Amino acid sequence: MDLKVFITNRDSTCDECGEHLGHHAWITLVEDKGALCLSCADLDHLVFLPSGDAALTRRSDKYSTLSAVVLKWSRARKHYERQGLLVEESALQRAEQECLDDADVRARRSEREAERRAEIDQEYVQHFAARVRELFPNCPDGRERVIAEHACQKYSGRVGRSAQAKNLDNEAILLAVIAHIRHAETKYDELMAGGMDRWSARNEVEDEIDQVLVSWK
Repeated sequence: MDLKVFITNRDSTCDECGEHLGHHAWITLVEDKGALCLSCADLDHLVFLPSGDAALTRRSDKYSTLSAVVLKWSRARKHYERQGLLVEESALQRAEQECLDDADVRARRSEREAERRAEIDQEYVQHFAARVRELFPNCPDGRERVIAEHACQKYSGRVGRSAQAKNLDNEAILLAVIAHIRHAETKYDELMAGGMDRWSARNEVEDEIDQVLVSWK
């Protein structure tokens, strides 16, 4: 199933959570649901791979269980133009590893890491991670940092960018942890990639998530 994410040209709001996303927001359109931010669409764990390197794009798409095409409307050409792909980070890393002989790919990796670091408020991430560890003391070592970095990146739709999360509200921390478990510890992405709608897929993995939450507490 080809998932599509659109970069908006106008002020946008998520029709599910009500979050104001601003201009140039990343949204997906769901039948009978309207425009959803990446967090509500369960796509916020994916990383962006810009168009330009056909081999890297092909391999990343091949290895990513769940992926989405990123499109933006061109006023000049009057049609949507492909900007790149959203893919799983592990898939991108595997694809990059296969392309390591290409110096341009190594440079792209360095640039991507620099951009990712720039998008993260390190002090905020540190506090967020500490709160995750406090609430879930038995989660695997280092996982609290992974959860915090994903949740707190500065683009529309991330759980950690909400006002509640910035206050380290327990509910917001829990949502970030659940989102991580859903993608990292269950077959949720495989179900979505197979065409199951996200609510059915969420119901399918709900018990697994609850079991992991209990084991991490």
